[in-house]
Amino acid sequence: MKERTLSIVKPDAVAANSIGGMLGIFENGGLQVIASRMIRMDREKAEGFYAVHKERPFFGSLVDFMTEGPVLVSVLEGDNAIARHRELLGATNPEEADEGTVRKLYGTNIERNAGHGSDAPETSAFEIGYFFSNDELHSRGS
Repeated sequence: MKERTLSIVKPDAVAANSIGGMLGIFENGGLQVIASRMIRMDREKAEGFYAVHKERPFFGSLVDFMTEGPVLVSVLEGDNAIARHRELLGATNPEEADEGTVRKLYGTNIERNAGHGSDAPETSAFEIGYFFSNDELHSRGS
């Protein structure tokens, strides 16, 4: 089933010049980039995006981290894109991630783990809409 998912190259990976390597893993894994842009989230934007975690103890440090530098937000499309992207990202903790996954290759720790991916169709729809309008999404051949 063809799906879309949001992908974020986090500030640590942008600073490490890892964007191309990460996108290459996603594209080689069967996903197509249909929208992408580099942004710098302000505190309000990051807090809104991560509002689901507002009551968690790591919320403040996550917002601080996500606002410390630019990020690359992208919409990826492909068969079972949500699950496929998460598989290519690897476990949240890079120490537990499989060899060859984004987080194993580019992540530092559980917070500075190089990338974000949507975890469900509902989340994906919210996250894509948070950063992109429908006019900005361009499936191949459209």
